[in-house]
Amino acid sequence: MHFTIGALVLAASATLVGATIQGSIGFGMNLVTVPLLALVLPDALPVTVVLLGIPISIAMLRHEHQALDRAGFSWIITGRVPGTLLGAWVVATVSTAALQGLIGAFVLTFVVASLVTPPIPVQRSTQVAAGAVSGVTGTAAGIGGPPIALLYQRHAGPQMRSTLAATFFFGTLLSITTLSLARQVSWDQVWLALGLAPLVVLGSSGGRRFHDVLDRGWMRPAVLLFATVSAAVVIVDAIV
Repeated sequence: MHFTIGALVLAASATLVGATIQGSIGFGMNLVTVPLLALVLPDALPVTVVLLGIPISIAMLRHEHQALDRAGFSWIITGRVPGTLLGAWVVATVSTAALQGLIGAFVLTFVVASLVTPPIPVQRSTQVAAGAVSGVTGTAAGIGGPPIALLYQRHAGPQMRSTLAATFFFGTLLSITTLSLARQVSWDQVWLALGLAPLVVLGSSGGRRFHDVLDRGWMRPAVLLFATVSAAVVIVDAIV
């Protein structure tokens, strides 16, 4: 992998900003880091951003682990495993642009439905479904957070963030294991992730400063807004 000072500075800046966003609302780091790394350090993808999911998940869980919906997490993972496998199969059979467009449209539809329909009950069936969808979208387009965040949008901020963090941690381990078995992991990608990891922890810590504001009724609007932005970015990227 060829590194330049400018590319490293941009990668570091995107990582810090993305980690701050995820530290505040529970998801969103990859929305910032993936597009920029694709431009300046494309060989870093996907391994570097997958590895960065480990420190930010640990940092988020360490702060709010007591609020984790443990029963819900187990059902989300029940759906996440086959969803990840399905996502890998879809990636192999569908063009990237078409896949991104479909996922973006799905997330936007979910946001609109959240605004105009009664709340979706958080129960075993919906948790398994959200986990499956998250596995597909996370594997195929790197946006696995919105399905779960939208399901938990009416829950307390700490519970939503900790449940997302636990899901991301498990998903990261599953993804990096799969990539390693496929011999897609290089030492350059690992060293870059290790170099950026302190910024992930720093950004996550900074994002926690917004918790008090978000937990006063702003969490749901923030989730809906960022899910919409995520979907729009993916759709625009697919069109371009």
